[in-house]
Amino acid sequence: MTARKQKKKGSPKYPKTRHVAALILARGGSKGIPLKNIKPLAGIPLIGWVLRAAIHSDVFDSVWVSTDHGEIEKVAKSWGAKVHPRSKKVSRNSSTSLETIQEFLKENPEVTVVCNIQATSPCIHPFHLKNALKKITEDGYDSVFSVVRRYQFRWKEVEKGSFTEPENLNPAKRPRRQAWNGELIENGSFYFAPRDLIMKERRLQGGRVAYFEMKPDHSVDIDVDIDWPVAEQRVLRYGYFGRGVTVLLRLMFCEVSGCLTKRRGHLSGSLDRPGVSFAGGPCDIDSGVFSDNVSDSEGSSTKSRDTERLSVSIHSSNTEGFSVSIHSRDIEGLRNLQKDDVEVVLVIFEEDVALQHPLTMIGWEVMMVGKDPLKDVQSMVEKKKLDWKEVAYMGCEAVSARCLGLAGLSAAPTDAHPKAIKARKFDCKHGGGAGAVWEFAEDVLLRKRNAVPTSGYNLRQRPRN
Repeated sequence: MTARKQKKKGSPKYPKTRHVAALILARGGSKGIPLKNIKPLAGIPLIGWVLRAAIHSDVFDSVWVSTDHGEIEKVAKSWGAKVHPRSKKVSRNSSTSLETIQEFLKENPEVTVVCNIQATSPCIHPFHLKNALKKITEDGYDSVFSVVRRYQFRWKEVEKGSFTEPENLNPAKRPRRQAWNGELIENGSFYFAPRDLIMKERRLQGGRVAYFEMKPDHSVDIDVDIDWPVAEQRVLRYGYFGRGVTVLLRLMFCEVSGCLTKRRGHLSGSLDRPGVSFAGGPCDIDSGVFSDNVSDSEGSSTKSRDTERLSVSIHSSNTEGFSVSIHSRDIEGLRNLQKDDVEVVLVIFEEDVALQHPLTMIGWEVMMVGKDPLKDVQSMVEKKKLDWKEVAYMGCEAVSARCLGLAGLSAAPTDAHPKAIKARKFDCKHGGGAGAVWEFAEDVLLRKRNAVPTSGYNLRQRPRN
């Protein structure tokens, strides 16, 4: 990391030899989530998201992590940060952030300005930090902190039996959201403050104070485990993935059983040449577009898109056959990917061989894999001369975990095997055969349309030391 060039303009409180340091506090004894600061979030240690943004902002003379834990120290160094080994005195549950920052400044006298960045704010981008610092170096402010705009009405908390009163609202004249500017709320993502303010006045906000407003999309704070799935989806949509890059997806693998369907069908007899029929109305075999839909297995018809299904029956001359249910929105999601130039490959395992022919008949590319799908999937990725960062994978089996981990984006239905759920990067809200494929396909499309084509990018890419 090269030292930034010093600005000639700025507040008179800052000398020309100004040294701006980024400092991330990452104690190992988190009460909410054990070792939360290095827990993988969308395939990257939580602290890695803010470290990458800080380093790539190019406004810091040094980037530090203050920690009391060896594992956090290793991760911090692997991401290019220096480590401040905090003392036991400031590592207690009762220790404050200010006390830790003061200890850091005592041990690093060259630092004149500190930016305390919260490790649990993974959607910070370099431009947030760069533009916030300009308020000091160019606009003459002394301290700057991040805020987010909220549109929430506050009411006074009272004891039981007492009457409450509004604090920022006239109930007789409730404003429309469009007519109200909302309120600026401190979100804790970062604080820029000078040495003297911290050491002498014992605070992070003082002097000529300014705020830097962040969009709600980027304002994420992870306090408890229940926040993790929400933050993971947010960071995949709005997080910073590297200098001018994001995920560009070209190929989507989707396992049929457990993802596109609820579960495997049980066959009997020989199905060497199975036939196929589709209940519920006319079917265009060539395009795979179904003009009518049928209800679920209970036979209750419905207009709700959340319950629309296609009943696919497979049969032959010497067996009664079986049927599997496919959610119509899942079909729609895959077709939308194809329309947007994302190649779709349906993955079936050997026990699902009877599904291969009928799915091929209606225009899908189908690939049968062995017990370890990675070998066959890897072969196709290499054959198409793609990188895993350009691949999306949806799977539900334990053996799918390696593919899910390697793919640039991956997902598993809510009822997938725990190993698949642990490896996936996108958290679906629906189960297999119940709209999960459509849900993931929509996210893939969103990501693809916002992508910047570059080379050499990897979702798990580490910064250089």
